[in-house]
Amino acid sequence: MRVYVGVDTGGTFTDFVYWDGKEWRVLKIPSTPSNPAEAVLKGLEKLRRGKALDVVHGSTVATNALLERKGAKTALITNKGFEDVIEIGRQNRERLYDLYYRKPKPLVPRELRFGLNCRINAKGEVLKPINREELKEILKALKEKGVESVAVCMLHSYANPEHEKEVEEELKKNLSVFVSLSSEILPEFREYERCSTTVINAYVSPKMSKYLYYLKDRLREGDLFRVMQSNGGLISPETASKEAVRTILSGPAGGVIGALHLGKLAGFEKLITFDMGGTSTDVSLIYGTPNITTESKIDGLPVKVPMIDINTVGAGGGSIAYVDEGGALRVGPQSAGAQPGPICYGRGGKEITVTDANLFLGRLVPEHFLGGEMKLYPELLEEPFKEMAKKIGLAPTELAEGIIKVANSSMERAIRKVSVERGYNPEEFALFSFGGAGGLHAVLLAKSLNIPKVIIPRNPGLLSAVGMLFADIVKDKVTTVMLKEEEAKPETLEKLFLLMEEKVLSEMEGEGFPPEKVFVERFLDVRYKGQSYEITIPFGENFKETFEKEHERLYGYAHRGRKIEIVNLRIKATGIKEKPPLKEFKERGDKYPKDAILGEREVVFEGRLETFKVLDREKLVYGNVIDFPAIVVEYSSTTLIPPYATAEVDRYGNLIITLL
Repeated sequence: MRVYVGVDTGGTFTDFVYWDGKEWRVLKIPSTPSNPAEAVLKGLEKLRRGKALDVVHGSTVATNALLERKGAKTALITNKGFEDVIEIGRQNRERLYDLYYRKPKPLVPRELRFGLNCRINAKGEVLKPINREELKEILKALKEKGVESVAVCMLHSYANPEHEKEVEEELKKNLSVFVSLSSEILPEFREYERCSTTVINAYVSPKMSKYLYYLKDRLREGDLFRVMQSNGGLISPETASKEAVRTILSGPAGGVIGALHLGKLAGFEKLITFDMGGTSTDVSLIYGTPNITTESKIDGLPVKVPMIDINTVGAGGGSIAYVDEGGALRVGPQSAGAQPGPICYGRGGKEITVTDANLFLGRLVPEHFLGGEMKLYPELLEEPFKEMAKKIGLAPTELAEGIIKVANSSMERAIRKVSVERGYNPEEFALFSFGGAGGLHAVLLAKSLNIPKVIIPRNPGLLSAVGMLFADIVKDKVTTVMLKEEEAKPETLEKLFLLMEEKVLSEMEGEGFPPEKVFVERFLDVRYKGQSYEITIPFGENFKETFEKEHERLYGYAHRGRKIEIVNLRIKATGIKEKPPLKEFKERGDKYPKDAILGEREVVFEGRLETFKVLDREKLVYGNVIDFPAIVVEYSSTTLIPPYATAEVDRYGNLIITLL
């Protein structure tokens, strides 16, 4: 019997959620920022108990390397004349009216970008071969400059990777550097996005590789170890070491997969996920499966590998409230962080945060915050709230409720972005809330968006680690084909798909899944002739009809009768991994256990003082109904159930909240 372990590395703590064969347990170990692997290894040894481990790890190593600009010293080799593609980009401004806007600096400085005078055309034909002497000069320069990693991105390498392979061969023969080829990372047209993605991979992979091999070498024989990807699937540490760009949003992806799995068990196929933490909030949409995008940007840089479509806003429990120059109340994106943190933490924080506002209104219960392990100081809030309230002519409690409303409006916009702006009606979905701060805001948001139900899982602050244990092994592949409608014959597409599947099935065998245990899905990127961008649809007999229906849903119209083009073919291969069982109540218990009600608390709600009961989440059982205003406390989160909502505990311990 193995111990199944989900590991989520945070700035303050490294969280372990594990199934030991009998029950689910949680372990928190202080993080070791200088070497995150030390905290992971310490925790794994603590929970091992003589058994082999099945570990799934969501790592922030690649993310932090990119955001902090602490990756490898990277060079770029491309075609002569295209060295500046990663700096020129698409010429679009992120903030059109910001006079001081500056584009993000490219990861590769100008002096480390090299051009080769060679060319392959869009059909994959070699027009001009590589000059070996020219390549030797570039290799010499790379050595002199102490380059650690090289991104190779040649024009039209998706059609013919010959030149990239030739450069790779010489690099590996002459230098000890990491090499990232665009034809392997993203064999797709649009050279800017392909180049950006390849450069990011080259920049973060050496650091990720070092980290993962350090971990893997210290695990015991018989242990299984896999890494979470941004697309919601798992890969081996060997693959993650070479393709670290696929792990950049692995933490948030774990939460979405957890919501997908728990939501289905609770009977919900359509979900909007809401993950509110200390500094930011991540929202995503699940319509049977999570929405996947290939149009992501991280720190302003395009990343075109498939990722779960997650929209992030700078509003969290630690977001700072302030009055701007025009006298308007603002919240975030600045955050108080863990140090000094909100004023109520008593660590020297001076600026009011969303957490302070919730405590000031009585919605947090100090004696039950983090299971009573962390002391809060509500008495520190009186003066700061009086002072800021006086500035804008409000009562202190009005200011506190205003802070909550402003923060909620930011999160509401994020939810509309993944739902309304994608052609979905939020009223047809349930809101699945997790993260440490989510439970205090979820029902308020659901009311403003007319969402009928809210789901709060057990241990909502740890759902990302739980979700990793329910993820499967996933491989995504894409190839650009550029076929006109009349060329896209079924036999032509079948032949192309089979070639792609042959490669991906071979890779899945390397992950431990023989072909008969792999589920393969086929997709097409389709557009109308003359359009610049395409829509991804499932491949089927009537794919044109499917495309037109999806175009109409997204944009409100379809050009019936107009010619289409097949731009890319995509496949997704899934190997179903063995998963631990979820804790489940066997019998329904309608009556409250005696110790479930901890007392009552006065709460400011919508300008009035209301009496809320305080409930212990751990003591609630399947069938318990909460039909009164309540604050439900547990170790990792607090949930607010206002007067216009009721809640019921389901078989899996989820709180299913219904808005009246």
